[in-house]
Amino acid sequence: MRYDPHDYQKYAVGFIKDHPVAAVLLDMGMGKSSITLTAVNDLMFDSFDIRKVLVVAPLRVAKNTWSAEIEKWDHLSDLKYSIAVGTAAERKKALKADADIYIINRENLPWLVEKSGMPFDYDMVVIDELSSFKNWQAKRFKALMKVRPRVKRIVGLTGTPSSNGLMDLFAEYKVLDMGERLGRFISQYRMEYFVPDQMNGPIVYSYRLRPGADKRIYDRISDITISMKGTDHLQMPELINSEYMVYLDEAERKKYEQMKNDLVLSLPGGEVTAANAASLSGKLTQMANGAVYSDAGGIEKIHDRKLDALEDIIEAANGKNLLVAYWYKHDLSRITERLDALGVHYGKLDTDESIREWNAGRLEVGLIHPASAGHGLNLQSGGSTIVWFGMIWSLELYQQTVARLWRQGQESGTVVVQHILTAGTVDERIMKALSAKDDTQARLIDAVKAEVSAYGRK
Repeated sequence: MRYDPHDYQKYAVGFIKDHPVAAVLLDMGMGKSSITLTAVNDLMFDSFDIRKVLVVAPLRVAKNTWSAEIEKWDHLSDLKYSIAVGTAAERKKALKADADIYIINRENLPWLVEKSGMPFDYDMVVIDELSSFKNWQAKRFKALMKVRPRVKRIVGLTGTPSSNGLMDLFAEYKVLDMGERLGRFISQYRMEYFVPDQMNGPIVYSYRLRPGADKRIYDRISDITISMKGTDHLQMPELINSEYMVYLDEAERKKYEQMKNDLVLSLPGGEVTAANAASLSGKLTQMANGAVYSDAGGIEKIHDRKLDALEDIIEAANGKNLLVAYWYKHDLSRITERLDALGVHYGKLDTDESIREWNAGRLEVGLIHPASAGHGLNLQSGGSTIVWFGMIWSLELYQQTVARLWRQGQESGTVVVQHILTAGTVDERIMKALSAKDDTQARLIDAVKAEVSAYGRK
């Protein structure tokens, strides 16, 4: 695919190239991976400034996202990558492979530095989700600091660098500039910019900023930082669409294909009509989401890939409120079960009280069914990011749901719409139809016919 960047993306690429130490703060869905890879590509093949890059990312992002971005864009075709995840033996093999970019999950960074026995000879490091390095006592932080002086270039990417307050910035920026701007020690940073707040005798439970300290902190880090929030680089209102692709493993794919085959073979006379196309498409979209209703009324589980993706998105949001759209009841039950396990404060937006809670910013995740997202329902005060857990054919319901956030009064200036799609399923066909703004059932029937033809049924 041809890369046609927005102006803010061009600016960000140039910033990374011009700044050996860079903090790039982008909202989700604004293309931080493609921006960074474009800069890496230029630095490696145009200016010959770097030769070996390490990307540190959350596990599932390391396994799928960065490689998918490299393969997606035509201008990145020369970049060779190797993904160092899995067992120690698998990671070592990946690190020994001939590549330009090596991708590892953040949990294995201490292993890479301290136990792998491999030389840490990367001249550029990219930290995807800089906010995950906010704890200066964490093993991953300490491991990276051991080798930080060897790194010529470093880029930190996040959309939420200080969701818990400006105290978070100390470790995040120390890993970037080795303490040049905010100090080498946390005690020094606290003394300079904070005063004790809640205390019990000599024990300090929390700190508050000194008057004017926030501006002084921003001034200190401004030379290596760009922020891509609101209207900094996008005109208001701007709608950013993003796709988060998930991939089934061999066993999950086999299960999906078998169930699909059984459904296709049960079509009366082998003919795809509007009625059975809708039924079959419903089954296929359920399977893409991870579970499907059985004929006996039970629920057959297929995979948790979308739940894992949603967990990653919530983590990347780092406290930023998310509106999550679902369609099937079993999607809702599985989502809420995962949110309960994560300790996320959420609510189903189906009452006046729940909507007030959302708009007051008190819900980390708001769960909404597109059929209830009618005209005039104002949800823009509660957040600016919507995540589609499952795809729907109805263009009207889709647009109505997006319009709950993408509307006048949206203070952030930018609305991000993330679609979690399961690769190789009907999800991709629905996304294509919605993108084409086709509101007829012809798209649905054509998509189902395409699925049927895969099994020789014309």
